[in-house]
Amino acid sequence: MDLKDKIYIAGHNGMVGSSIYRKLTSLGYTNIIGRSSAELDLRFQDKVTSFMERERPAYVFLAAAKVGGILANNQYRAEFLYDNLMIEANIIHASFLSGVEKLLFLGSSCIYPKNAPQPLKEESLLTGLLEPTNEPYAIAKIAGIKLCEAYRSQYGCNFISAMPTNLYGPNDNYDLQGSHVMPALIRKFHEAKKNGNPEVVIWGSGQPLREFMHVDDLAEASVFLMENYNEAGFINVGSGDEITILELAQLIKKIVGYEGTIIHDSSKPDGTPRKLMDNSRLTALGWRSTITLEEGIREVYNQLRHKAWY
Repeated sequence: MDLKDKIYIAGHNGMVGSSIYRKLTSLGYTNIIGRSSAELDLRFQDKVTSFMERERPAYVFLAAAKVGGILANNQYRAEFLYDNLMIEANIIHASFLSGVEKLLFLGSSCIYPKNAPQPLKEESLLTGLLEPTNEPYAIAKIAGIKLCEAYRSQYGCNFISAMPTNLYGPNDNYDLQGSHVMPALIRKFHEAKKNGNPEVVIWGSGQPLREFMHVDDLAEASVFLMENYNEAGFINVGSGDEITILELAQLIKKIVGYEGTIIHDSSKPDGTPRKLMDNSRLTALGWRSTITLEEGIREVYNQLRHKAWY
């Protein structure tokens, strides 16, 4: 990418998109465009096509998506499937029509079968049943991968895909009804400390293992892949470290300074037992994450003083 090339970040206001925007800006890129959902509803093909034909970006980071935690994924199954299918299909097709030089589609580690061998290798895709609670979202992300592969195969488009692990960082969603586990726990422990609550409830057994990566690491990896990766197959992006949900809760408890008790709500689902990405393909290319989990959570928590609920 040249510093003056026009770059479109789909979802530039979200956690991932805004991090990519910050990264590109810090590197000196000067022609970055984005549109809010109010300005451009990516679910409508005619609007997306007109926008892409008018702007004609050379590069596209497809970070736009409808996202949420276990509760939101399970409760709004139709929206998670439909909205994400429309967003990715419209942008990928319009990128082909408008002659985009290269596109990076960002998916999710939930694409893998629930009981796939660990750590999760790219070749495990479509080898088993998905985790039921987020199946619609996973199917949409799998469709995005296959769209990129199909447009590459049929039309010769340099469309690539990357599957990040569980992310956290600035601009995350802290709504307890729709957030992922990390922001939900940060908010729970903060509010418990603030209100003097004697206990914090976490979902399930606390035993599932999860891998977390700061979104700024993903942004760096995304730019790296845009500049260095041109293969048909998708590639995993993760930190390589895993932690149980209970251990994560205990770490957040320490960072927040909460002194109460952690209790478990066994009526709530655990989700996938373990999700650790095999990052060997990416590390072989010369990239690895650098932000440790404790360092990243401390940074995020310090930034939350500007949030309305803080």
